Amino acid sequence: MARHRHVSVCAGPRNSLDLLQQTRLVPEAPALDTKSAHLYLLSAPFVALGGLSPSEKEMAKTQVPLHQRYFRKQAGLTNRWQFQFCPSCDLLGIAQANKAVRVGLNETLMRIMSADTPVSLSAEQKTLKEIADLRTESRGLSVQFPKAKAKLRRRLFSDQGAPHEMLFSYTQKVTEGLEPDVTLECLGFQWDLHRMYLFKSQVLADLLASAVSDHAMYCMDNKTRKETRHYRQCLLGGWKDKKLGEKKQKMRKVILGLNINNPDVTRYAFAVALKNLYNSEMEVNEEDVLGILATAALLEFPSLFQKCVQVMRSSISPANVCSYYSAGCKYKQPSLISDCERWIEVNLVPQLGSQIHLRKLPLELLQKVLKSSRLFTFSEFHLLRITLCWVFLQQNPKIQIIPSYDTVLTYFSSLPKICSFLEKEIGQRYIAIFQSLRLHGITSSKYLEELWQINFLPLPWLTRILSDHYYALENGGDMAFQRDFNTQAVRFGLVLTQEPRYHAEIISIYGFFFEIKAIKHDASAYSFYMQRVKHADPIISFFTAECSPVSLKQERAVKYEIKVQCQIDGKWQEFATDRLTQRFGIKKPSCKSKVLKVYAPSVPIYVTFSLLFPSSLG
Repeated sequence: MARHRHVSVCAGPRNSLDLLQQTRLVPEAPALDTKSAHLYLLSAPFVALGGLSPSEKEMAKTQVPLHQRYFRKQAGLTNRWQFQFCPSCDLLGIAQANKAVRVGLNETLMRIMSADTPVSLSAEQKTLKEIADLRTESRGLSVQFPKAKAKLRRRLFSDQGAPHEMLFSYTQKVTEGLEPDVTLECLGFQWDLHRMYLFKSQVLADLLASAVSDHAMYCMDNKTRKETRHYRQCLLGGWKDKKLGEKKQKMRKVILGLNINNPDVTRYAFAVALKNLYNSEMEVNEEDVLGILATAALLEFPSLFQKCVQVMRSSISPANVCSYYSAGCKYKQPSLISDCERWIEVNLVPQLGSQIHLRKLPLELLQKVLKSSRLFTFSEFHLLRITLCWVFLQQNPKIQIIPSYDTVLTYFSSLPKICSFLEKEIGQRYIAIFQSLRLHGITSSKYLEELWQINFLPLPWLTRILSDHYYALENGGDMAFQRDFNTQAVRFGLVLTQEPRYHAEIISIYGFFFEIKAIKHDASAYSFYMQRVKHADPIISFFTAECSPVSLKQERAVKYEIKVQCQIDGKWQEFATDRLTQRFGIKKPSCKSKVLKVYAPSVPIYVTFSLLFPSSLG
């Protein structure tokens, strides 16, 4: 086995061993043979670990003494060994990091763990560039390169050291060295606390009351009660009193025991909760908020519990929205539940649908969101695709990467063709979800053919969709079987960010083409409208014009609504036109809809155009 030794390099002319100090694992240098044929072979590991360019791969004139160094530490789930920084010669590591950026993984695989702290891939790539710049600027010198710094929010306690020890250090700083008078035995640790701080938690206060004698707690005379009140005020107010230590010594130290069987309550979360007993303002980290919430609920610590709910409501993202929703249901927090539902209504298609976290979405919540009038989507087909992907993830719980749509189609196509998937026993629980979709809004023959090939929907459903389309095409676009605008209007959507200032897309339905537009006038003023365009208009792509049916009708009655959703001061706001019926021609002014003007100071902005073709009049 190779021995490992430390290398000390002095500043001087740069050679193949100058950068050995960058590494964490360097094998012992073998004795160099005088034969030139073996020199480059023996020195190759050192040249590679040093990260030199090909022009700098020169042999050292003298052998540098090596002695013991630290081992590299294991990182990630790939069982690879990594340096505590990323040398430029680590081609395998860089390739794997780049691949991880391109592929959507679950929360377990999304980070490469460095030696001490989680470091995002973007942070590592930035550090690589900084290291390369340092190397260029400091040729001929011995340089100690900085380690990558984590971009994540700093934890309330360091990851190093036991939580109870870190808590003791913090409490001693807050109380300025006052001796603890309570020992709480919980989660395998003994937590040293001060009794007068425990009254923020009802559970700890009750434990303390039961641990002290009836005479000491309930039958104390007025003088003793007054002393206890003064002692509590001094601690909570951070005051110092000359006799405070003496009064404290009169109260005997008590030992409390608390059994916790909730797996959500971790030692770290418990330490954070106890730390907040000593704080006037609650401190909660987003990374551990679920564990702290569970601990606050267990300890009946109302101020900490509400702080956790507040942090969760302001930090909803694809990675945590489902967990936050489940926590809101568990602890009966309607405001948190409402915020999670609202976030999913607008972000199911743009964000959650393209990430593996979609699997955690409960069936009942998905069905409720699909029925919501505030649901945003780019088209009805996008909702169908996401719903099929969600079913695929429920049937394949071990999948760790969000599948492509072709993968989903291949999976369902491979199932036995005895009956459709929804008619099977395993698929019947999903029927209500697909009944909530507006499948009549999928008019592309390509998508309908794929639905038929995978044998997912019952045959009567497909027959009804195709017959409705045939009737509409035969009758100039009339959607005679879709009359309820709330549940049957066909939706198209746009999402606006900072740029561009002008956004337009072409949509087509039953041979009629419309351009949906969004225009940004200044920092916060927007206009939204749609207008009909001719089938031969240059803005229509050749593929769309060739593959879509074309209606030559000069006018088409359309019932429509334009809705805009955005956040203003942290609250979701809606702006919408009335539900209007207008006969759209192919020339101005009849080709243009009503313009919806909105003041929206923040992005993103979600715009939905809902259309329905009523029966022709006359």
